[in-house]
Amino acid sequence: MIQADVKLDTLGYFCPMPIIMTSKKIKELTTGQVLEVLSDDEGIKKDMPAWCQTTGHEMVGLEEEANGAKPIYKAYVKKTK
Repeated sequence: MIQADVKLDTLGYFCPMPIIMTSKKIKELTTGQVLEVLSDDEGIKKDMPAWCQTTGHEMVGLEEEANGAKPIYKAYVKKTK
């Protein structure tokens, strides 16, 4: 299990809001800290790695938790700069 320094709840938001919210939140972190982004938007599985590649932050992991009909995704991003 990945240990996060800060959590960001984007449940109920759909593309592109989880990425926009992540972009704003990661600016508050110091280099090396890990942000956990909670989302129920399946698009985060593609969007977050793409955003990390574009911005240079490190995608540390992605977990999927069963939650009835709609899984919850936990994306972990490490601030690199």
